[in-house]
Amino acid sequence: MPINLDEALGAQLDPVEFSWDSNDVQLYHLGLGAGADPMDTRGLRYLTDGTPQVLPTFGSVAQSFHMTEPPVVRFPGIDIELSRVLHGSEAVTVPGPIPPSGSATAVTRFTEIWDKGKAAVIWSETEVTDPDGVLLWTQKRSIFARGEGGFGGDRGPSGSAAAPERAPDLELALPTLPQQALMYRMCGDRNPLHSDPEFAAAAGFPRPILHGLCTYGMTCRVLVDELLDGDAGALKSYGARMAGVVFPGETLRVSVWKDAGRYSAVVSAPERDAAVALAGVEFVPA
Repeated sequence: MPINLDEALGAQLDPVEFSWDSNDVQLYHLGLGAGADPMDTRGLRYLTDGTPQVLPTFGSVAQSFHMTEPPVVRFPGIDIELSRVLHGSEAVTVPGPIPPSGSATAVTRFTEIWDKGKAAVIWSETEVTDPDGVLLWTQKRSIFARGEGGFGGDRGPSGSAAAPERAPDLELALPTLPQQALMYRMCGDRNPLHSDPEFAAAAGFPRPILHGLCTYGMTCRVLVDELLDGDAGALKSYGARMAGVVFPGETLRVSVWKDAGRYSAVVSAPERDAAVALAGVEFVPA
């Protein structure tokens, strides 16, 4: 169904109440590869019973963590077939550490919708507050809907921030496991694009791909470990643009630049001629 811009733009969804506990947090971190080295004390901080430290990226999945059905892209003025949708970008800002357990209310509104001709880019912002109304985190997200353009909307900006034109200050290896997507889907994203070979083929991929939010979270974890000595509470904001696919089992390369107290990065797949997986990574310590 074509996007109804008048109805969709600015629409606010009903508040969603949800909760999480330390088991959810630990499972999320395991899905990101934490604990691969059981002697790494930094990695074990994410897996402490009862009081694990929490990566801010957990905020991107906390609301949907216990869902067991594939998601639907059906909102006011928006109704899109799931196989047409790819994650475009994600960002999270936290005023303080996310607690390892709790309950919260999420309110989402659609802030921008761009008409790229052959596709649509849909932006949303979600504010999450605790039962006392205290802000826990703010999440910004865009999705890329193939074949959904042409509805007469604003095209939006045509470019994105490029990596610095100099050698990176740091390069990190980021291995993924062949079963990484099957583990990460336990965090609430049951899109068959990441588990069903036939569904992936129908969507134009040779095999199931890794969740963009998994690559996103794994990158945040390795940056926290290397740049903040594994202290997730020392991170203020983090965001990235999903620029390409990752196939489970690949070892990725994270190229990092430091500039004025913040970091930028690009994540690529050396095994596929350095194909870019994440671009425009922004990592800002508190």
